[in-house]
Amino acid sequence: MSATKSKSKSKPAPPSTQEIQQNYNRLQNELQTLAGKIGELEQEAEEHALVLSTLDEALAEGPDRKCFRLVGGVLVERTVQDVVPALQTNKDGILKVVSSLAEQYKSKEEELESFKREYNIRPASAA
Repeated sequence: MSATKSKSKSKPAPPSTQEIQQNYNRLQNELQTLAGKIGELEQEAEEHALVLSTLDEALAEGPDRKCFRLVGGVLVERTVQDVVPALQTNKDGILKVVSSLAEQYKSKEEELESFKREYNIRPASAA
């Protein structure tokens, strides 16, 4: 009796067409979410770079010049020499996160491709 149980557990029933479609849609949605987040963070990094280039000019002219920075929804007054290192650190952190998300995107993309190969899925437009 235990031999028949182990046989049924070792080879699960193949997923239904609906389950395959749900998994495919889930993988596609995860890819789209990752791509959107990557785009959003890349835009934020570009904004940081623009601000840093502007502040570098101000830093050269007068490091004690005051500037304002939004921190947690509160506008605070600082000097340029205080803000530039913090912005650079933030930009570096954002770029690290973008790199990490890009790696996740690649692995998800590979997972989706292997899923498509495994279940012989082709987009309707390519069929």
